Amino acid sequence: MRDLKAAIRTVPDFPKPGVQYRDITTLLSDAEALAEAVRQLAAPYRDAGMDAVAGIDARGFIFGTAVAIELGVGFIPVRKAGKLPFETLEQNYELEYGTDTLQIHADAAGEGDRVLLVDDLIATGGTAAAAVSLLRRTGCKVAAAAFLIDLPDLGGADLIRRMDVPLTALVSFAGD
Repeated sequence: MRDLKAAIRTVPDFPKPGVQYRDITTLLSDAEALAEAVRQLAAPYRDAGMDAVAGIDARGFIFGTAVAIELGVGFIPVRKAGKLPFETLEQNYELEYGTDTLQIHADAAGEGDRVLLVDDLIATGGTAAAAVSLLRRTGCKVAAAAFLIDLPDLGGADLIRRMDVPLTALVSFAGD
């Protein structure tokens, strides 16, 4: 089994001084590490009766689509505003300096569908919380969330758990 944490490059002081940026491009370029990450993200949910996987724009598309294939279910793209061509639902959320908006197609999930939310990283949890709220508006149940990386000191995983969404993360980087 590959050490996934070792496959993730840390770039100090990016995008600003004091930030330890967790660069997943090194993991993505390593076929064995990428395959292992997808297997591990999917593993807890193989027999959980998921109907779909939702991935958050943009890196969540990489992992979410692969996990959907592993689970044999469809994929729901949770997009930034203005990228979807059909009727959409949208959810605003707070950023460090302002707000942003996520959208999904209004018919992306059905009443009672069990959906797994996937993204590369959970930090403060604002984007993931917005995705959970948005998905719930379709009537689906966000049954779980899975992330490659958790930055536990920023509290995002706890925020998602408080929304009654069980969460898994493959690696954790404390202090960031």
